[in-house]
Amino acid sequence: MKYVKEVMWIIIFTFAGELLHALLPLPVPSGVYGLVLLLFALCSGRLRAEEVDCAGSFLLDTMTMMFIPAAVGIMTVTEVLRPVLLPYLVIIAVSMVLVMGVTGSCAEYILRRGSGKRKEEA
Repeated sequence: MKYVKEVMWIIIFTFAGELLHALLPLPVPSGVYGLVLLLFALCSGRLRAEEVDCAGSFLLDTMTMMFIPAAVGIMTVTEVLRPVLLPYLVIIAVSMVLVMGVTGSCAEYILRRGSGKRKEEA
């Protein structure tokens, strides 16, 4: 029954994200809305991490298998992709480096800000 509850919570937030995507005229994917709502619920304490832990871990563990059909689909259209392959690879590489840099900078900022608060409290 525990797993059913955990999956139910994830489905509820996914559905809420779909609703927000349908109602708001913003170019934000529904999955992002759902994840942000889940983050707010977890941070505010309305939902405990233990209530979605096992189902979330299962989804993360199986996520790589979810990309196999897409990769096979790309392999079937190699002739179409061949002329644009190099620009796509450059865009992917540059965006990957940018995302890693921004994520690292944000993490450092948050860690520095958190350690500063601890020093003030002591």
